[in-house]
Amino acid sequence: MKYALVLGLVLVVVWLWRSARQSAADNKKQARPHSKQASLEKATEIVACQVCQVHLPLNEALNGSQGFYCSAAHRQQAGD
Repeated sequence: MKYALVLGLVLVVVWLWRSARQSAADNKKQARPHSKQASLEKATEIVACQVCQVHLPLNEALNGSQGFYCSAAHRQQAGD
């Protein structure tokens, strides 16, 4: 009888722990909804280097008169 009581107590503790953990995960999901619009707003424009065609973010590209470049050497090589 003693073992059944201990086993029952352990099962109740595990059940309470899992339900608290699940509700915390549900609250975290509700706190930051994931939508396509939110992910589209975070998108960065990508451009290709005019010399080597490597794609890189616009904020990291070097602007030249003929387009965008991945490095100063490629901008000089193109004659900008």
